[in-house]
Amino acid sequence: MHLTDSHAHIYSEQFKEDRDATLQRAFEAGVQTIVMPNIDHTSIDAMLETELHYPQNCFAMMGLHPCSVGKHFERELYQVEEWLSKRPFAAVGECGIDLYWDKSFFAQQQEALRVQIDLAKRYQLPLVLHTRDAFRETADLIEEAQDGSLRGVFHCFSGTPEEAERASKLGFLLGIGGVATFKNGGLDKVLPAIDLANLLLETDCPYLAPVPHRGKRNEPAYLPLIAQRTAELLQKDVEEVVEATTRNAQALFNL
Repeated sequence: MHLTDSHAHIYSEQFKEDRDATLQRAFEAGVQTIVMPNIDHTSIDAMLETELHYPQNCFAMMGLHPCSVGKHFERELYQVEEWLSKRPFAAVGECGIDLYWDKSFFAQQQEALRVQIDLAKRYQLPLVLHTRDAFRETADLIEEAQDGSLRGVFHCFSGTPEEAERASKLGFLLGIGGVATFKNGGLDKVLPAIDLANLLLETDCPYLAPVPHRGKRNEPAYLPLIAQRTAELLQKDVEEVVEATTRNAQALFNL
């Protein structure tokens, strides 16, 4: 099987000592394609170096994470725009709104997202959206800007059936990760109603490791656990889920 991890911070410092071994475990587990979201200017070098060493497997995005939006977010966005003008990327992201930790930069997060929406349109790239405690606020901005050209994914989706339907109506996919395996994750009530054509699989490593690794460092080799649980909830064969989600990722990211 050819699995695609549509959202993995494999370039993270947490993999500094064993990145190559971690990637080998992923390949052995059938995870052949890994899409890497950017965080801010501090993550670019490590991300691009990982892509350089694994050009057939690891693909970089370019964007500004909402938790990195502060007083000087314009400087960060300037670097994002500069990089997008230099070379191809798989997507603009990850970007969005996060109101979980701190609401004091909400207005700046909104503006940063608007800028990145415009960049996605300009470069005809998908958007990879981070929405923690902020699905409605993020979806409102997407709806406001949607002219038929915007596409992308609400990554790490753990929302309601109504939110899933809204995302789909906006033309966006849903990224399903380790939360699907959590006993009280809530996706058991949501996933059965979602069409497989609207789903991607992801680990968001090193975060949100699936059961039975919950609480430990996550890695792409755990993606089959998420695929298996997704298949169970959809009442489909895991091979069908893997094939469809990889096809969806290839189409979205133009891989």
